[in-house]
Amino acid sequence: MRFPKNILILLLSITSIAWSQSDPSIKIIEAKDIPIDSTGQHTKITTINSNTIIQNDSIINESQIIKETITNESVEIQQINSETIQTFQTLKDNPELVAIDAKWMEFIKQSDLYDASSYNINEIPLENIIIEDLPTDLLKERLALIDAKTPFHVTYNPDLERLIKTYLKTRPKALSNLMGKAKYYFPLFEEKLDKYDIPLEVKYLAIVESALRPKARSRVGATGLWQFMYATGKQYGLNVSSYVDERQDPILATEAACKFLADLYTMFNDWDLALAAYNSGPGNVNKAIRRSGGNKNYWNLRAYLPRETASYVPIFYATLYLFEYANEHNLQASPKFNLHHFEVDSIQVSKQLTFEQIQVTTGIDESLLEYLNPSYKLNVIPHIKGKSHSLVLPREYVGLFVQNETQIYAYVAAEEAKREKPLPQYVELNDRIRYRVRSGDYLGRIAQKYGVSVSKIKQWNRLRSNDLRIGQRLTIYPRRLPVVNTQKVKKQSVVKNKKPLPKGKYITYTVKQGDSLWSISQKYPNISVAQIKEWNNIWSNKLKIGTRLKIFKS
Repeated sequence: MRFPKNILILLLSITSIAWSQSDPSIKIIEAKDIPIDSTGQHTKITTINSNTIIQNDSIINESQIIKETITNESVEIQQINSETIQTFQTLKDNPELVAIDAKWMEFIKQSDLYDASSYNINEIPLENIIIEDLPTDLLKERLALIDAKTPFHVTYNPDLERLIKTYLKTRPKALSNLMGKAKYYFPLFEEKLDKYDIPLEVKYLAIVESALRPKARSRVGATGLWQFMYATGKQYGLNVSSYVDERQDPILATEAACKFLADLYTMFNDWDLALAAYNSGPGNVNKAIRRSGGNKNYWNLRAYLPRETASYVPIFYATLYLFEYANEHNLQASPKFNLHHFEVDSIQVSKQLTFEQIQVTTGIDESLLEYLNPSYKLNVIPHIKGKSHSLVLPREYVGLFVQNETQIYAYVAAEEAKREKPLPQYVELNDRIRYRVRSGDYLGRIAQKYGVSVSKIKQWNRLRSNDLRIGQRLTIYPRRLPVVNTQKVKKQSVVKNKKPLPKGKYITYTVKQGDSLWSISQKYPNISVAQIKEWNNIWSNKLKIGTRLKIFKS
């Protein structure tokens, strides 16, 4: 039967109404809106969209249907009987899946976790990836062995083979770096996973999420090793302040990830689906189960999941395989990351400290401090009443810090006392200047010049380290502007005014392992760090072993 154009427009407008309580891609027509033909029977309308259609009482895939022939003038419409109309009016959902939806609403964990695995596993044809020491039969055998000792469904399929072989061929260096970092992080993960009775293989999920970078941040704001969004992190006890982002704390974030995964497993009773839900949210996994006709095996749901989630679990399996069979593929941990978890310890601070102050007093490299203490956003460890904040150090520095804790805090207090206080004549905060880094500049000198702190300059310019390059432009909101003497500037343009060294005898000190400017100054009475830097024309606080320093006793 063919309908005139005006009837066609009416029908199409009816079918455009989305079912607001379900997936917006699924459209439904109520029985009362179905037209009646000349025989008095309701007609059956087959509604086609990009994903599924509703036909009688079942949802079927687009590939299973015969598409209607739609022209400018007419549309083919099939017959429907009264029994089918009754079915439309009494559609029922799967009670088990409804219960999962209800649990999810209770948890309020609508997580949009960043998918670090947006790799398209179909990009490279399998026949073009040749790994001589990994024939398909051997890979199937190894995957079966992994499957036997893990609760995950590690099943062979060509997509997984393609992914494993692509990583082996194109990313051996990246895998080596990850294995180096894993020596430090994996024992921390395993301790928490065991505490919550979660499969230890889940430790590989942090590689998929963040490549083991505790300060990793996605385009949508997911942060840390386990890529928590702000709201989800807050739900699981991860707080964010101006100084601290606990999503970047390896221990706290791992604890939160374990709680989140345990909740997801409680919902789905399947670790594969828990991983998929961790990536895309339980709502998307539930919809995939519905669309697949009730299937609950990940591989049967994969076609119905969002594209990034369809790649997410296979990438997890590929990572699991590559770490389990690293020796067989001559994959070695990079020596660049030569640090184990048992080589560090933590100290609770009793006063506010900056990484720069710790570096000056102990000699530890500031970049190592950042690596071990990633949760401190501004390289400042705050001291807030009622809250505890810890400093993580290599064990050889822990004893040095504890032994000299009183002197270190005295040095910090002295530095704070010397800091110039704001004068009545100051520049308002919103009066910004652009400063060009010159030869000999360092953050401490620039900060002192404009009456601000090093941490503020780093915050304004999103600097991750104290390193500067000549010509670099910095944004500064000064508390005061330096007074410029034009006559002095003219004089200095002809002859550089250099402060003479003190007269008299001096000794030569050779820098040793573990030395810092502060620890050296403590060896000699009435000698300050600033004097040692001035006598030896040193601008940085970093020292190289073997450097010879002049120390004037007078």
